[in-house]
Amino acid sequence: MFLGIGVFLVWWSLHKIPSDKWDDFQQSLRTANYWLLLPVFFILSASHVLRSLRWQIIIGTIGSKPKLPNTFFAVMIGYLANLAVPRLGEVLKCTILAKYEHVPADKLVGTIVAERAVDVICLGLVFLLAFLVQYDLVYQFAVQLMTQINNQFTHLPTTLIAIGIVVVIGFFFVAKILAQKYKHIKPVAFVLQIGVGIWQGFSAIRNIRQKGLFFLYTLLIWLMYIGGTWVGLYATQGTAHLGVQHAIAALAFASIGMIITPGGIGAYAFFLAKVLEKNGVPFEIGFANGTLQWFAQFLIVVLVGFVCLMLLPVYNKSKTI
Repeated sequence: MFLGIGVFLVWWSLHKIPSDKWDDFQQSLRTANYWLLLPVFFILSASHVLRSLRWQIIIGTIGSKPKLPNTFFAVMIGYLANLAVPRLGEVLKCTILAKYEHVPADKLVGTIVAERAVDVICLGLVFLLAFLVQYDLVYQFAVQLMTQINNQFTHLPTTLIAIGIVVVIGFFFVAKILAQKYKHIKPVAFVLQIGVGIWQGFSAIRNIRQKGLFFLYTLLIWLMYIGGTWVGLYATQGTAHLGVQHAIAALAFASIGMIITPGGIGAYAFFLAKVLEKNGVPFEIGFANGTLQWFAQFLIVVLVGFVCLMLLPVYNKSKTI
């Protein structure tokens, strides 16, 4: 479904380009400075290494210390899997470390949840920063986006929405009662054990000893995201004049696209183009730049991900699995 949304956004974005502007879109891609993909490639690859180091710190709180190569392999293979099925990679990288480093997979899932919670906070801070450096643009685009989402939900009856919320809350309430009542049954006990392990992994973030290093890695990761986006803006002629404040706003909204569709296909370039359009950049030029920036990230995941997939069994050849 999410892959379908991404493909639809690619098709829709291309059809949003007026016929008299189609040549501008193609010209922007033809004259782009593709050499700038190299620094973007290395900047974002370095951010993945830092993400692996940060994950190691969280894992250390549950009593394990996996080797950096295996942690990095797991992270990149997880990103590779996410291109096919959203969030599949989050589980896959936990099972990879569980297999090769003998770390409990359920607790690893909890550390992933904790890490994602930190990233959500960081994304919120990026939005706040974008709001500060480009107040009018971010406010206007955010209102426009929320209005469109609200218009979609207004077609649903209020009663239906309320019933849905009640059903979800009721499901969790009933599930909790049944779990307590039948916790002596093996399948139920197994599920509860997994739940406890996930919670332990999630709560592990409170016990981080290297807090300074953890926050330093987090800061550097997001600075690299901003830097990579800024360098990427120089790739096309119509966006080369933009500054770091535009890169921050572009990253904030383009990150929504990375969440919506697998690997951000379609959505990343679309949101980036809409933000740049607010800065006076024609949609077709912004979409060309967004497509190049998305392709650079896609290339990193595919190339580095497949290399890691091949190196994983080679690196662990001497281990007894």
